[in-house]
Amino acid sequence: QLQLVESGGGLVQPGGSLRLSCAASGFAWDYYAIGWFRQAPGREREGVSCSSNSDGSTNYADSVKGRFTISRDNAKNTVYLQMNSLKPEDTAVYYCAAGHYCSFSVPEGIASWGQGTQVTVSS
Repeated sequence: QLQLVESGGGLVQPGGSLRLSCAASGFAWDYYAIGWFRQAPGREREGVSCSSNSDGSTNYADSVKGRFTISRDNAKNTVYLQMNSLKPEDTAVYYCAAGHYCSFSVPEGIASWGQGTQVTVSS
């Protein structure tokens, strides 16, 4: 079974950057689409970005497009989310997830979730 562990969250000032990592263990890593969700208190969970397993394409929610970049290192079984120009509204718990395919920025058919990592953007 695929297991996911996030790291890299923390406190950052507005305009700053963070890089989140999602390390996978288990088998059939290449089979899965990998993406990131986030959830802030009192708000619905949002699919932030997804990296396709079929064609290598990447997609982003409008709220992060141009600021966030998802990348996938298959040799290390790790997916990264580089977050630049961070805003207070980016504050949330970020989760990586493995799914069967990407529906634009959302992994679908989730097979495994990470435990989440807190990102706080504040001065």
